Amino acid sequence: MLPPVANLLAPDGPIARRLSGFEARPQQIEMASAVENALKGGERLFVEAGTGTGKSFAYLLPAIARLLERREEKIVICTHTISLQEQLMDKDLPLLRAVVPDEFTAVLVKGRANYLSKRRLRLAVERETRLLADDTERHSLQQIEKWAASTDDGTLATLPQLKRPSVWDHVQSESGNCLGRRCPTHDECFYQSARRRMENADLLVCNHALFFSDLALRMRGAGFLPPYRHVILDEAHTVEDVAAEHFGLRVSEGRVRHLLRMLLSERTNRGVLASLATTADGDPALRDALSARQRTETAANAFFDDLHAWRSIPAHGSGRMVGPEVVDNPLTPAMKELASTLKLLRAKSTNETEEMELGSLAARATEVAESASMLMEQAIGGCVYWVDAMPARRGRRDRGSVTVACAAVDVGPILREQLFAREGSVICTSATLATGPDDFSLVTERLGAEAPITLQVGSPFDFVRQMRVFVDPHMPEPRDAEYQDRLADRIVEQVRATDGGAFVLFTSNAAMSAAAEKARPGLEAAGHQVLVQNETGPRSLVLQRFRDDDRSVLFGVTSFWQGVDVRGQGLRNVIITRLPFDVPDRPIVQARHEMIEERGGKPFFEDQVPRAVIRFKQGVGRLIRSSEDTGRVVVLDPRIVTKGYGRSFQAALPEGVEIEPLEPPETMVEDYDAFDEWSDSSPSPDDFEHPGGFDTL
Repeated sequence: MLPPVANLLAPDGPIARRLSGFEARPQQIEMASAVENALKGGERLFVEAGTGTGKSFAYLLPAIARLLERREEKIVICTHTISLQEQLMDKDLPLLRAVVPDEFTAVLVKGRANYLSKRRLRLAVERETRLLADDTERHSLQQIEKWAASTDDGTLATLPQLKRPSVWDHVQSESGNCLGRRCPTHDECFYQSARRRMENADLLVCNHALFFSDLALRMRGAGFLPPYRHVILDEAHTVEDVAAEHFGLRVSEGRVRHLLRMLLSERTNRGVLASLATTADGDPALRDALSARQRTETAANAFFDDLHAWRSIPAHGSGRMVGPEVVDNPLTPAMKELASTLKLLRAKSTNETEEMELGSLAARATEVAESASMLMEQAIGGCVYWVDAMPARRGRRDRGSVTVACAAVDVGPILREQLFAREGSVICTSATLATGPDDFSLVTERLGAEAPITLQVGSPFDFVRQMRVFVDPHMPEPRDAEYQDRLADRIVEQVRATDGGAFVLFTSNAAMSAAAEKARPGLEAAGHQVLVQNETGPRSLVLQRFRDDDRSVLFGVTSFWQGVDVRGQGLRNVIITRLPFDVPDRPIVQARHEMIEERGGKPFFEDQVPRAVIRFKQGVGRLIRSSEDTGRVVVLDPRIVTKGYGRSFQAALPEGVEIEPLEPPETMVEDYDAFDEWSDSSPSPDDFEHPGGFDTL
């Protein structure tokens, strides 16, 4: 049995002796003690832990202590980002294994589609000339074959980048395409080996998507994860959105077309059905399947064309489907017919491998048929339904891809029953859960946690010394026409003030692209590398280039407001261009606000402001990531000091940090009257107008 967790984290404890530079932090010990008590008592606990708390140790150590005491109580730890998973598995847990005297096992759990099927790989190699569409796909298969000979775990994460990632679909492990113990590669199967490790492990680490997929499956009597007792959800500020998505449905045009191409690419006459032709040429069942595939493609074209046309009507600007069957649905009957012909073809096959392949494809077609039907009929209660239309890729003349989807408007009742009402502990933690001092009401109500224990521990950092926060009240409000015209000049001025090393955070792609285009000449003339999310390259590449050049400037949207860690002077300036409110006409936002109004509430103050405050905290939190970091945050949205709701944003700043004007107050007395008067004024009518949007598209 381990000594008390507080002793392990003490200045003279085993972690301090093992880890160079470790500092005992009262906040970490306070959180660890709360987690320890929650695990013992089977409690629901929400912890906001400030940056630098060391929250991963604060929940890992109590979790390890509990499982060593009660081996039968398996514990699941969920994260939202891959980077945190890697930190837990590659850094934190190995260190704790060296410190903890008793043995324990921890495994990273991934979905089945992340694993290579050696049997399917062999089959694909044998049939590649009739299965794969072109030389690029065949080259990608050769890459997989070469990698498969040396990989230890057979997971997609270790596979080098493929020119045609879709080839992975031909070789991935699938439940409907698995021979089980009859498989000739069963004893060396990557997935089965991982499954055995997962069943025997004490501690399971997975991402939120997998966890809530499993929870949705359990509601239907299935499931992926083995039985577990306790759940720790890190990065819990993302839980509501992830859960809402996984308790809904989605049918994308890309997914449908990929399924049809897997069956047969008409351009190249390659695919699964073509690979069967050598043994089944002339078979009526094969001809029926080929004809059904053609009819399904025609139906898919009509279905997605009609959805795109409907979405393009100005009155349908948000894409929300307020009623069922906004267009005809020929896709469902066509997919059902296709599935039937594939099942008949399977029944005639004398090859077990072909049977499994055809059965798996038939199951996919059936799933698409059922999902499309439920979406168009709006058969799932408590969901909001919408159509997304992505723009065409550069250089392409097509209309772009269409997706029809739904998500749960209120995940609270589902999580209350499926997660919080179960036996065992549920612990939610993040650096941004509370909207004010000890105010967890937004997150606990939205997640359906009734009367949980809450704890807010501050950061050990000296924010008053390490950071300053400025606002520019000369800026027009974002709704004013002048705002966008002046924004680029202000960005250039503020980047020059720190000689680069700046994140410029936006709430929409359109605003980001426009500002970057206008600011680029001035920034590049001063020698600053300009990096723009979604334009310069993938997120990981953009971030690496920023880290490699301490005078660079990164323009980013949603994903750069959170989960990004740049320590040292590489990031010394965070410029927030506007307060991060939700887009008012996003379907999920509309539906949530309607729900609040039906209950007699005020959506702006009960939902919009608290959510924006949490995002604001995340954006501000990018700046100081260690005790040595220093820098400044610049807010180019004057509403933080001129509107009544600005108090909520100011209260979200680290304790003792005050907003300052950018220029000396004596030179701008009129502009800074707001600093003295706003806190004493009653909210004006403008305070109730919608403040703008947080556009993630």
